[in-house]
Amino acid sequence: MNIITLYGADWCPDCRRAKTYLKENDIDYAYIDVDIDKEATSKVEMINNGKRIIPTLIIKNKSYTNPDNAELASVLGINQTGRVQLFGADWCPDCRRSKSFLRDNGINFEFIDVDEHEWATQKVELINNGKRIIPTILIDDISYTNPDNAKLTALLSIAIEKEHKIFDTIIIGGGAAGLTTSIYTQRDRFDTLILEKSTIGGNAFLTEKIENYPGFQSISGPELMEKMEEQAKTYGATIKTGEEVIAIEKQDDIFSIKTKSSTFLGKSVVLSTGSTYRKLGIPNEEELIGSGIHFCATCDGAFYRDKDIIVIGGGNSALEEGIFLAGFCKSVKIINKSKEFKASKTYIEKLSSIDNITTYMNKTSIEFISGENKLFKALKVRDNETNKELDIAADGVFIFIGLIPNTTSFKKVVDLDDRGFIQTTALAETSIKGIFAAGDCREGAIAQVAAATGEGVLASYGIRNYLK
Repeated sequence: MNIITLYGADWCPDCRRAKTYLKENDIDYAYIDVDIDKEATSKVEMINNGKRIIPTLIIKNKSYTNPDNAELASVLGINQTGRVQLFGADWCPDCRRSKSFLRDNGINFEFIDVDEHEWATQKVELINNGKRIIPTILIDDISYTNPDNAKLTALLSIAIEKEHKIFDTIIIGGGAAGLTTSIYTQRDRFDTLILEKSTIGGNAFLTEKIENYPGFQSISGPELMEKMEEQAKTYGATIKTGEEVIAIEKQDDIFSIKTKSSTFLGKSVVLSTGSTYRKLGIPNEEELIGSGIHFCATCDGAFYRDKDIIVIGGGNSALEEGIFLAGFCKSVKIINKSKEFKASKTYIEKLSSIDNITTYMNKTSIEFISGENKLFKALKVRDNETNKELDIAADGVFIFIGLIPNTTSFKKVVDLDDRGFIQTTALAETSIKGIFAAGDCREGAIAQVAAATGEGVLASYGIRNYLK
């Protein structure tokens, strides 16, 4: 468990102050008197380079020498509205979004990494009925599973001021396309705002390794996206995460962008909301999402170290993520409903050199099977030639069968094609003057990071023509 250890002595004023503060905030801790326990004295000296300084506290395996109450509040997430504990991981996009929002609004929170503490993973599963969902946030011991910024605003009584500034352009979506657009528009001296409902980087941020982006033989998705974000900020772009757009209105050539928590004004708009993972639509899929069914290897793969997993799909994403998972999982079974993979030869050739990957070709997934613990247990498939059914057991399954454009909110705003992609002109302008589209949400887009950056450039040129 998350036990705090306080090394001190009864005669020490600061030890008494620290103990009182912890008790007043209902925080459990183990107290070790250095006058009684000589081994504790040696440990305090070791921590403090030979000095006997008390109180010395150990919190999540990190030492703090005589921290004042303000530092304890920051480390332990103590606020006037209650103690805030965030269970998450550094690779989790929504964890990053939540952490940024809390920091930006001056909220103390205790970050507990589920990758470092097994008890934390168990607690998350207990709170979420067996599902490993992060971030899970506790406010005065009341749990909230992946609350958005609007929910956190209400729970923590955060005062949000309405934005009255008029931006030259507002970009909805902070993936590769949106970031590139902002870099170019800021270089053109157009004041740019990026609104991102989750975290900066989009789907590319969730990619463990990118090997086809010009200039980098190999780079991780998070690293590439962080470089783009840094460049956008360097040129002056304003970035706000956790802002989910719910309405777009135009009046007198000014666009009003409404989110769940605020309203922003702009002279032009770029829709670069990307896409989400397509589901299979077979029995038990919805019930088991988060309980053994996943769509992001980078996000959830760490939960399956040294375990058996299934990957469903036959395109580049399926093989790429399957190869990534094979690096630390016990075994990977790739299920493809066709006789041949649709992926590029590069990925197909890599499969033959990896011993712990097995392929199941020409098999259709027909049902997810759960065990007594209501967690994923096996995948039922049907052979497309013989019609014979087979249950393939595993600890978890990852689905990579394509993407759906994130354009539902824009159905009554701009023209979409039959599949939901945004229709545009040569310079990325939509059916509404002043609204542009770029990236995976646009009709005809290629779902590659390099292509998305090119579309961002294209949109910036459309904006330049429109604003001038």
